[in-house]
Amino acid sequence: MQTAIAPVTQQGKSGFGRWLSATSLAVLAAAMSAGPVPADPLVGKTRNTYGMPGVLDMPSAEMFSDGELGIGMTALEDGTTRATLTFQIAPHLVGAFRYSRVPGLMPVKGDDDLPTGAYTALYDRSFDIRWQMFEEGRYRPALAIGLNDFVGTGVYSSEYIVATKGIGDRLRVSAGLGWGRLGSNGSIGSIGTRPDYDYGSNGGQFNGKSWFRGDVAPFLGVSWAMNDRLTFKAEYSSDAYVKETELGDWDQKTAVNIGADYQLGAFTHMQLFLMHGDKIGFQISRAIDPHEPPFASGIEKAPLPVQPRPSISADRLGWSGDWSKDPTAQPAIQGALAESLSKDGQVLESMSLTATRAELRIRNMTYGAQPQAIGHAARVATRALPPSVETITITSVERGLAISSVTFHRRDLERLENTRALDILPTTTISAADAHDPAQVRTAGLYPRFRWGLTPYAEASIFDPDNPLRADFGAQLSAKYELAPGFVMSGLVRQKVVGNLDASTRVSDSVVQHVRSDLVEYQRNGDLALQYLTVSHYGQPMPNVFSRVTVGYLERMYGGVSGEVLWKPVDSRLALGLEANWVKQRDFDQHFGFQDYSTTTGHVSAYYDFGKGYVGEVHLGRYLAQDWGGTVELDREFENGWKVGAFATVTDMSSEEYGEGSFDKGIRLTIPVAWSTGKPSVNTLKTTIRPLQRDGGARLDIDGRLFDTVHGAQTGALYNEWGRFWR
Repeated sequence: MQTAIAPVTQQGKSGFGRWLSATSLAVLAAAMSAGPVPADPLVGKTRNTYGMPGVLDMPSAEMFSDGELGIGMTALEDGTTRATLTFQIAPHLVGAFRYSRVPGLMPVKGDDDLPTGAYTALYDRSFDIRWQMFEEGRYRPALAIGLNDFVGTGVYSSEYIVATKGIGDRLRVSAGLGWGRLGSNGSIGSIGTRPDYDYGSNGGQFNGKSWFRGDVAPFLGVSWAMNDRLTFKAEYSSDAYVKETELGDWDQKTAVNIGADYQLGAFTHMQLFLMHGDKIGFQISRAIDPHEPPFASGIEKAPLPVQPRPSISADRLGWSGDWSKDPTAQPAIQGALAESLSKDGQVLESMSLTATRAELRIRNMTYGAQPQAIGHAARVATRALPPSVETITITSVERGLAISSVTFHRRDLERLENTRALDILPTTTISAADAHDPAQVRTAGLYPRFRWGLTPYAEASIFDPDNPLRADFGAQLSAKYELAPGFVMSGLVRQKVVGNLDASTRVSDSVVQHVRSDLVEYQRNGDLALQYLTVSHYGQPMPNVFSRVTVGYLERMYGGVSGEVLWKPVDSRLALGLEANWVKQRDFDQHFGFQDYSTTTGHVSAYYDFGKGYVGEVHLGRYLAQDWGGTVELDREFENGWKVGAFATVTDMSSEEYGEGSFDKGIRLTIPVAWSTGKPSVNTLKTTIRPLQRDGGARLDIDGRLFDTVHGAQTGALYNEWGRFWR
């Protein structure tokens, strides 16, 4: 965040103010740790101008649908723009990240082309969060508490408590109290003293000392849905637009705002409004529900059905098990299984077979949900295995690692094929795989194995005040050569075709080693660029322990050696890891040369599966700029492969050394390709949104880290996605 505005307040009930500030932190912590409120939250139908559920400028106590993502753009007549990404983190907890342009609010420093005392546009990044404390009842309104721009000294810094009640199906009324920016018009009192912040500060720090302090003012809003598409809104605003009026083109004629929202489609809304009788505004927003793909049922081909076994009289040899004494039996059966699985988009890595038991070790190359791959493999097995084989084990293999084994009784597969996926789950056993089972016979002809692909790519740069959106488009060639299970060489080369990333003139002003802040130099010079070129080995030195060693050009900025071990029992919510790296910084052209800077970096890590798709991570150690500290991450994973997460890193690098933003933080999205195409795929689209790319708290960007490799095929993730077993 860049700056903040807050009117100077009078001294008030400072004791109560301190209590309320501390209580707000406790409330937010409780929201993350406590179970959901019993009833459904009051779902918001429209957004306010900040992209959150609300009326116009004012908030409401409403929530979005659980898991919903939203993107929106708001534009005001004076040139103010707000681009917002929202996420319904849990049924009663919603958050937002916003990038705003506010004209005339940033004091110009050190520019000879502008006069002293001049102001230019402020580009501000802000985070919001809201927790619904109570859901709506028959007579009771929903009640929520919220923090706007709560990390830093942002222009939108404010806090509020708000209640919302629906009256019938079409009318909703909201009323509340606001502090900070939302306490600047119509104050009815003051709680403590709220700091007046410096626009030129680095921002990015938790401004908890100002929460629920200073002038407090009431606000009121009403929305009425004339029909299913058109909603009219009106509100009494407690925001005086103090700095916009003082420094910008703003004339507050009234505290009343009016507007109308029109639903263009199932997920798209357009909104027009008049703010304070002075400025006309416009908003367009789009909701994305990860639960609802564009293709309702997918368009993948139907799997082979389970094949019931013949009667004993029809196949006495098969039922007797004497076939297992024939040395040619397993190669023939394994060859048939490998061929069938290959047609299904999977690889039969190895197999063990006795008269009564078979274990198939498969690598899933097609299905985004591992239970779907296991379900397909189990059905293929019933069609190729002799009838005496009653126990079927499917072991998931990734990067040469035997991650977990799912064991079925064949009679249960035959009996439950036409039931729900959850009906067969209690009959299965999920266990650790024996990494070094001597009975496993490797499928002939698998190694060495070479694969390559030519695909388009896009890379974007956002939040640059000189040009908020730049992008390159081109082609990338990837290749992978697997010498043996767990031993792989891989590389990626990119060639830009068109774009303007090289037009950026931004130069890093970092006062510490430029370990990340020279990203523009890599984008500017990397025309034909080697993104990475590595040799990796994955292993299982002991039960529940996985290892990785990677050597080469590890990512676009660094080459060197990276090693990692991970302890992760198959049924444990907890995983512990240790990573160590020695790296040297690469030349800007991303060919084969290096710069002078080298360093040793590494972390100890803990991962925890909270259930219901929530996974947390904590990493403690040394970062690329030789600063020491920790990173906290929280992701929500959906059954269909969507993942939304946030992270923050704090190190011993001071906020002055770090620069604008004060510490590293951001949001990341993982979108499965299958969600948008309807066709099964293990491919995903990943993006990380950082307000700023600085040098503090920077980690290596290494493909194939162990937790990401094993997590999807272990108990928690398998249970979470088991609904796709019969698909």
